[in-house]
Amino acid sequence: MVEIQNLTKFYGKKSALRSVSFQVRENEVLGFLGPNGAGKSTTLNIMAGVIPSSSGTVTIQDYDIAQQPVKAKRQIGFLPEIPPVYPDMKVKEYLKFVTGLKGIPAHKKSTEVKRVMELLKITDVQGRLIRNLSKGYKQRVGFAQALIGDPPVLILDEPTVGLDPTQLMEVRNLILDLRHNHAIILSSHILGEISAVCDRVVVINQGEIKADDTLENLEEDSQSGSVLLRLTVQGSSRAVPRVARQASGVLRVSNVQFVRTGVYSYDVELESESSRNGLLSALLQNGLEVLEVTTEKKDLEQVFVKLVNQPNKRTNLQDLLDEMEAEAEAKKSEASDETIESEEQTDPTDAEKEEE
Repeated sequence: MVEIQNLTKFYGKKSALRSVSFQVRENEVLGFLGPNGAGKSTTLNIMAGVIPSSSGTVTIQDYDIAQQPVKAKRQIGFLPEIPPVYPDMKVKEYLKFVTGLKGIPAHKKSTEVKRVMELLKITDVQGRLIRNLSKGYKQRVGFAQALIGDPPVLILDEPTVGLDPTQLMEVRNLILDLRHNHAIILSSHILGEISAVCDRVVVINQGEIKADDTLENLEEDSQSGSVLLRLTVQGSSRAVPRVARQASGVLRVSNVQFVRTGVYSYDVELESESSRNGLLSALLQNGLEVLEVTTEKKDLEQVFVKLVNQPNKRTNLQDLLDEMEAEAEAKKSEASDETIESEEQTDPTDAEKEEE
């Protein structure tokens, strides 16, 4: 449905996009993720033909957006980050105006406007000026204009900004319904939103693709590997990290927080679940009473942060998992080396004894 090849964009000498490539398949909801300034909106604006690229191609159902812009744009429904609404027009008036822009036949305009208003649940405000609507309603009017003409490809840039929880669920359900007849590109930096509706995710940062994988693989990989425990322990805030780090399988102790007098909480990362009992036994044997233990699974946010903070290179999520496991092994090895070095420094060698 959509194919992007080596998309590059310069603003003066500054590179906003560098050789971005990915595809969107039929009936697929693609989550397009990235931090602010990563290049998400630039990519979507080029895809929709709003701005030109410096190089590379965007093909919408076999139409090149640069070479055949009119035919390509007829395949697209676009909701930009700021909805393209006219504040001095009424909702129904504006949507009828959009039907004219999109070439909807005159005898179908009223029916089409009614259809999209019902889909976005904005029929009750059809006679109001857009300037007097709440941010959430303006967003839904913008979404409605993207749906006019029932285009096969929908490009949605932050479609749920400004919506209350009820409206948010309605829009998410609408996207799930639309996927049966559309290919959808959904841009957001909210991973919870992406996980609710998307089949596949593409992560972009600093103008480069950092990952491209299915949502299922992302969720599976985010739950594998090391285990993160949240411990609440009564005892010295210095003793707990010291004892925990000496226990087998402990990779890291961090995020020490005061709970109440003599009680602190800690994040403890373990190699695996099998290391839990050894850690708890070590704490109890040293007179440190464990009041509470909870397991905190690695979530999509953690993987996302890892992706956007690694060096600029394209990867997949399996590569990321391998890298995280390698880092854990390196930490364990360093801790072991430090212990050996400490023992060597405290115990004199045979040569030193002979000199004495």
